[in-house]
Amino acid sequence: MNNRADIIVGIQWGDEGKGRIVDYYAREYDIVSRFGGGDNAGHSIRVGDTKLALRIVPSGVLQQHCQLFIGGGTVVSIAGLTGELDSLASHGVDVSRIRISDRAHVVFPYHAAADKAAEEARGAAAIGTTGRGIGPAYVDKVARSGITFGDLLRKEALAEKLRLKGAEDLIATTLDAAERLRPHIVDGVSYLHDALEAGRKILIEGAQGTLLDVGYGTYPYVTSSHTISGGACIGLGIGPSAIGRIVGVVKAYCTRVGGGPFPSELLDETGERLRKNGAEFGVVTGRPRRCGWFDAVAARYASRVNGLTSAVITKLDVLTGFERLGIVTGYRLGGKPVGFSAAGQPGLELDIEYVDGWSEDISGVRRIADLPEAALSYVRRLESILGVPIEFVSVGPERSELAV
Repeated sequence: MNNRADIIVGIQWGDEGKGRIVDYYAREYDIVSRFGGGDNAGHSIRVGDTKLALRIVPSGVLQQHCQLFIGGGTVVSIAGLTGELDSLASHGVDVSRIRISDRAHVVFPYHAAADKAAEEARGAAAIGTTGRGIGPAYVDKVARSGITFGDLLRKEALAEKLRLKGAEDLIATTLDAAERLRPHIVDGVSYLHDALEAGRKILIEGAQGTLLDVGYGTYPYVTSSHTISGGACIGLGIGPSAIGRIVGVVKAYCTRVGGGPFPSELLDETGERLRKNGAEFGVVTGRPRRCGWFDAVAARYASRVNGLTSAVITKLDVLTGFERLGIVTGYRLGGKPVGFSAAGQPGLELDIEYVDGWSEDISGVRRIADLPEAALSYVRRLESILGVPIEFVSVGPERSELAV
């Protein structure tokens, strides 16, 4: 991998289990960095008795040698970040390793208020945002009226910008928080390029999933940032030539939180069983996730959009005990094959392939080749769908429960 930066990105609607996968890979890297999104994306890590639910700090926190970097493409709540720093410190994490780019934008309480008001106004057409102000913060960024973490270091300019926003009541508390965060704020472009030129290895962590990308997801039921691998270069200020591997994380079935198209959704006892077996409830919101069979049409689309070089399958163990498993292999409109862009269109028909399930406990399996025959066959089928090698499969929630 030399001194290139490698990317780990989710290729469904988020919640693929990227956090624990990033934690696993981080052993081999010097820096783990986030390139987009905000604290609307929750990443879970479980190592022994330690359980962490991260919202903005990169998922390499338990690898003590790693530096942790929050890139300029993110939008970050000051209260959320300081709260997470406090929580991590209480778990014995050295938070002095955490840096945030001066180009990252600040999410203020007025952003969250605007977010919630917009969702309420949409009524039945609500997108299903977390209400944390991520979208309005990105709107301010594009409108050139946002406030960056670099601005936090310039007291007079910061105060003036808040006055222009009609948020004079936030000046004092923001200035106090700025002093606390000062040691963590860096020139993000210099920080990463100096690391690359020094031969340090960088792991780039995506937030949410490909199918929620603002440009290439199921618009308008998407997030407010680019979640695909290409967004990493923009969000971190590095060129495509710096990128090495692109690893896609994919759940062995599909889930989605909030509104929007979900062709393979199961609105029956099977869907409820997937939710129960997989503990499918949002890390940030606690909302129950919609559940369905693996969608090969969506997976192929995501593999192409990201330019994947390999993939990791998560939560294979959740499927243990199902007599048969479904795979959505095609979409049709009026009897004619259509691609992923047709997801959500009225009258969409699905081609579903059913394969045998397995009943054996796979949590102790550590080699893919040692999986039960039906489980191995399922993994190989997903590999052929994605068109890239499967590096490993998770067979349980704990860091060590992986089959390579």
